[in-house]
Amino acid sequence: MCHKSHNETNIGNMLGYIEEEDLLRFLKTVEVYTIFPLFEGAVETGKIIKSSFRNWVVHAYVERKALAHSLNDTKTAVQQLHKLASAIVTVIIIVISLLVTGLATTKVLVVFTSQLLLVGFMFQNTCKTIFESIIFVFVMHPFDVGDRCVIDGVQMIVEEMNILTTVFLRYDAEKIYYPNSVLLTKPISNFRRSPDMGDAIDITIDVSTSVDDFNALKKAIQLYIESKPKHWNPKHTLLVKEIENLNKMKLTLCVQHTMNHQNYGEKSARRSELVFELKKIFDNLGIKYHLLPQQVHLMHVDVIGNGGMSM
Repeated sequence: MCHKSHNETNIGNMLGYIEEEDLLRFLKTVEVYTIFPLFEGAVETGKIIKSSFRNWVVHAYVERKALAHSLNDTKTAVQQLHKLASAIVTVIIIVISLLVTGLATTKVLVVFTSQLLLVGFMFQNTCKTIFESIIFVFVMHPFDVGDRCVIDGVQMIVEEMNILTTVFLRYDAEKIYYPNSVLLTKPISNFRRSPDMGDAIDITIDVSTSVDDFNALKKAIQLYIESKPKHWNPKHTLLVKEIENLNKMKLTLCVQHTMNHQNYGEKSARRSELVFELKKIFDNLGIKYHLLPQQVHLMHVDVIGNGGMSM
């Protein structure tokens, strides 16, 4: 990052970007170098442009909003658990108080206990469900509000957490209610808690593609990925899976994002940009895919008389 004059800084402000000198008025140099990597393209250009700053603000707002919802739902769950525990403790205190004061004899206590056991037997499934839900919410706690998860092959975002149920928002904005006792038995994939995630793109090219063109393809893909350090990890692999029907070669490009798939829209946009770049590389290198020659059967039809025909 370079230093510019005060007039150039003012011009930069009018053009809609923030430079290092603007931040040095309020922050230390070490803090400035810590902040710049948070904004896309700021390290390379030495400027924080308006769109990058706007994206950072939106991202920060979404993160804080999800955190606020998570804390609120956790507080609600704790309050519900507190009420349940208070009811149990109240019953125990009443029983002990009656025994201490002599108002309840052992016979009365036996009758009362037997009634409690009867009630517990009648509602054993409910008690089991409540206990399992408490274990799921407070011990396992596999997700928070706002996390993007996959359950039963369906991708959903956690909308609300309670003691007994969790509310999810599906990709089409449909709300789905899951009992926590059921979620306890299911495998749950959590995107937010995952590290930088990978992606795979399947490609089919003509088997006649030369080795030189294939190496040029690998080099062009490498140059593009290295030119996008904010989007892609430089480590990638182009694998040849198989040759099919002696005319097409199936490839798989394995890449790694510099993010997990929590922000699925951003992930899809990056992947779309990569696929479009692959298309341009194929055009530049003349790499194409041709179908094998197909057999075509022609039939000659002669019309005879009034509606009759022969072939």
